Amino acid sequence: MINVNLNKPEFEYDIHSLIKAFFPKDDVEIYYTGDVEGQNVACTNHSRAGRGHTGGETADLNVTDVFDITYEDDKIFLSWKEKDKSSESGEAAAGGLKMSSEFAVDYSDRRATKNALKQHLYEFLAKGRKEELPWGTLTGIRPTKIPMKLLTEGKTDAEIFRHMKDTYYATDEKINLSIEIAKRELALLNKIDYENGYSLYIGIPFCPSTCLYCSFTSYPLASWSAKVDAYLDALEKEIDFTAQKFYHKKLNSIYIGGGTPTTLNPAQLDRLIRKIRCSFDLTHCLEFTVEAGRPDSITREKLQVLRNNGISRISINPQTMKQETLDLIGRRHTVEQIKESFHMARELGFDNINMDLIMGLPQESLQDVKNTMEELKALDPDNITIHSLAIKRAARLNIFKDHYKDMQMINTKEHMDLCASYCRSMGLEPYYLYRQKGMAGNMENVGYAKAGKAGVYNILIMEEKQTIMALGAGATTKFVLPEKNPDGSQRIERVENVKDVKNYLERIDEMIERKIRKMEEVGWH
Repeated sequence: MINVNLNKPEFEYDIHSLIKAFFPKDDVEIYYTGDVEGQNVACTNHSRAGRGHTGGETADLNVTDVFDITYEDDKIFLSWKEKDKSSESGEAAAGGLKMSSEFAVDYSDRRATKNALKQHLYEFLAKGRKEELPWGTLTGIRPTKIPMKLLTEGKTDAEIFRHMKDTYYATDEKINLSIEIAKRELALLNKIDYENGYSLYIGIPFCPSTCLYCSFTSYPLASWSAKVDAYLDALEKEIDFTAQKFYHKKLNSIYIGGGTPTTLNPAQLDRLIRKIRCSFDLTHCLEFTVEAGRPDSITREKLQVLRNNGISRISINPQTMKQETLDLIGRRHTVEQIKESFHMARELGFDNINMDLIMGLPQESLQDVKNTMEELKALDPDNITIHSLAIKRAARLNIFKDHYKDMQMINTKEHMDLCASYCRSMGLEPYYLYRQKGMAGNMENVGYAKAGKAGVYNILIMEEKQTIMALGAGATTKFVLPEKNPDGSQRIERVENVKDVKNYLERIDEMIERKIRKMEEVGWH
C-alpha cells in the first residue's frame, strides 16, 4: 500500500493517477493532513471510492512507501520515504528518505502549476522505479485532444511534438501516434456540423453472460427475458422525447451498444430499429452501428433484420481467438462460432465489420496474440479495435482478485506493436485512441480501420465535439455547449440515467425530466 499525505486537497486526482501508474498492483491512499477553511479534512481514498478514514499517516503494516506533498506560498515540497518493516517489534517504522525535492510555482496559473507538479513527481517516480511510462505524465483518457487542439491552432507537427515531449514526457512513438490519429479525426470531423448536429446512443444492458473483466451495466438475459419488452417500452418513451426536442437538429450518427444488443430476439430488434427509423430524420446520418458483439447472440435471422433496416456497421467481438482464454473469461462461445458469425455477416452483405481484441487477458502469451492476429488476418475485417485490459472495481477479476492473483495478465509494448504491425499490413490505419484507469501496461485502446470505414461515433464520443443523447439504463447524455470552461476546455454537462434496469423501468419519466431540467439549465435549444 502507498500512502500520500497532502496538506491541501489540490491536484489529488492527478497525483493518485500518476502514482498508481507506477505502482499498478498497490492500493494508493491519499490523506489530507492540514486544515481547509478551519476544518480538519478526512482522508479521501481514491483507490476505493466511497470509503474514508481520519486524516494523517497511518502505521499500517502493509504500507511500503509514503509520499509527502506540501503546498507553500510559492513552492511545492516533495518527499518519498520507504517504510522499514524490519524492526524487532514488528511495527511499520519510518524508513530512510528515498528522495526529496522542492520547486517554485505560480499558483495563479493552475494549469502550469499542475504540469510542474506532475513533471517533478514523474521524475521522482521514474528515477525511483527505474522505468518510464509510454504516455509520460498524461493520465487522462483522451491524449489526442492535445494534438487536436494544437493542429486547429495551426501548429506544425514539429511544434506539437516538442510541446508533448517537453510538457508531458511522452515517448516519441506515442506522440507520433497521437498526431497521426488527430489528423485523421480532424479530416472526418470537418464533415460534421457540430452546432446543428447531434448523435444518439441507445443502451441494451443485457448479455448472454457476464465476462470476467466486465464492469459495464449488463444483466444476464436469462434472468431478465420477461422484462425485455417492458425495457423497450421505456426506451421508446425516451426516443419519442428526444425526437421531439431535437427535430430541428441533424442526427449524424447512431450507436446501439450495451451489453449485447443482439440478445434481443429478431422481433424485438426489428421493433427497436424500426422505432428509431420512424422517429428520426436520417438524411444526415453518416453511420448507424449495432454492436452484435457476442457470437453466441448472433443468428442469421438477426443479421437479416439489421440488413433489412439499413444498418451500416456492426461489431463481432472475439476479444481473443484462444479457446482456453474464452472459457476462462466467461465468453460462452467457441472460436469457430466467431468465424461462422463473421462469414455469415459477409454473406449477407455487411461491408463494415469491426472486431474487438483485448491485450492483457489472463494466461495469454505474446504467441497467443500472434495466433489471434493471424486468425483475424484471414477473416479480413474492416475495423479492428485493440483494447488494453482495464480492470475496474466492479469486475469479478477485481472483486475476487485473490482467486486470480497467480494468473499472468501482461500487456507490453511488444503486444501493442505486434497488433499495430498486423493491422497496418491488413490495410488498417489508426483513427481513434483513448485510455482508461488501471490499464495493463499503462497502454491505450486504438481503433484501426480501412479507408472510409472509420467509426464516426467512436471519434465523436472521444473528442467530445458534439452533443450525444444517451438513452437506456446506465446511459450518460453529454451536452457539448458553445462556451468554454475557465481553464479553456470545452464546457460539457452530463445527465446520467439510473443503472439498475428495475429502477429504469419504474423511473423512466424521471429520467426524461432530468434531461428536460438540464436542457433548461444550460439554455439548450
